[in-house]
Amino acid sequence: MQRAERLLDLIQGLRRRRRPVTAETLASELDVSVRTVYRDIAALLRQGVPVRGEAGIGYVLDAGFDLPPLMFSPDEIEAVLVGMRWLSERADPTLARAAEDVVAKVAAVLPPHLRPILLDGALFAPAYCKDSAVVDQVDAAAIRAAIRNGRKLDIAYRDEAGAESRRMIWPIGMTFFDRVRVVIAWCELRQAFRHFRTDRIAELTAREERYPARRADLFRRWQKEEQEAAARRAMEQQAPQGEVVTVQ
Repeated sequence: MQRAERLLDLIQGLRRRRRPVTAETLASELDVSVRTVYRDIAALLRQGVPVRGEAGIGYVLDAGFDLPPLMFSPDEIEAVLVGMRWLSERADPTLARAAEDVVAKVAAVLPPHLRPILLDGALFAPAYCKDSAVVDQVDAAAIRAAIRNGRKLDIAYRDEAGAESRRMIWPIGMTFFDRVRVVIAWCELRQAFRHFRTDRIAELTAREERYPARRADLFRRWQKEEQEAAARRAMEQQAPQGEVVTVQ
């Protein structure tokens, strides 16, 4: 790997993180020595790249620093291609169109010798046949907007058996599976986090009212509960049959 390419990879390694990262971690990612990372950090500082930190503690890239949009490697271009093709087949119509627009915008700034990797790429993400695809009865774009803006949603939801209930939820995320999309939300009725398939939401009203908590905080709480539940399931599977498992 040439030094210029390594410096770009180092910047990218710093840019993808919000918290300080150690030289040892960066050295492992770049497959170089820790001493080389120290030298490269010093070189970036001499070139005016706003890296903060020190040896033994970690480094972080100041907010606001960015690279020109044409600084894509072939692997990064193919990552964009596969991701956008996957979304165009599985997302709601608004997000699928946005995926196509992303490809067009990236192609517009790529140098000519890299453009064919994106426009004539040979990597695909085929969807299930249309007969097995689920159909949403509501606009999933409205759900995504509520997640971004931290607003409540009033929904009519049908469970697997077809029983309908009215819920006021605080949507904090959405998970995309091959054939379904699932909303992660705090449910006021159950006073707990719940998961709602978008194809089972019969009605939806976006409220102007914001939910009284930061989405990031709620998301961390949900993640913690999911991790604890996964740990309980793992212990139950490992325990002898009939033994009661207690997780502290």
